[in-house]
Amino acid sequence: MKFIHRLGFYLGGFSIGLVFLFFFLNGKKVSCDYGPEARVKKNINNKPLQYNANIESKVLSGELDSLLIDKILKEGDVIFSKSTPRSTPCGIYFIEGEIDSKAASLQVENCDSIATVKAFTWE
Repeated sequence: MKFIHRLGFYLGGFSIGLVFLFFFLNGKKVSCDYGPEARVKKNINNKPLQYNANIESKVLSGELDSLLIDKILKEGDVIFSKSTPRSTPCGIYFIEGEIDSKAASLQVENCDSIATVKAFTWE
């Protein structure tokens, strides 16, 4: 069998497989979170989020918007050199992001059932 025929059969089967995957996985919340940063952010975002008293008072007074915190949690970078993920009972992670060309960072305590924002800085 000539190479061009083998290539044609391969590409035909490959395209049929892509079409099947497209129809089966379309509309489902499928993600490929294999990296450590993506797994940490997914783990934190899947839990109920709680604020410490200082941050909660700023959110309630309107001084700080909770959407900014959510944006950093979804789009920010986890800084593992500052984080202590294996501390007991809960790991502590530092997440840094950018909002309106200003650097912002969060300190999040990630427990088994809840994630707590301990500190928020915005420069």
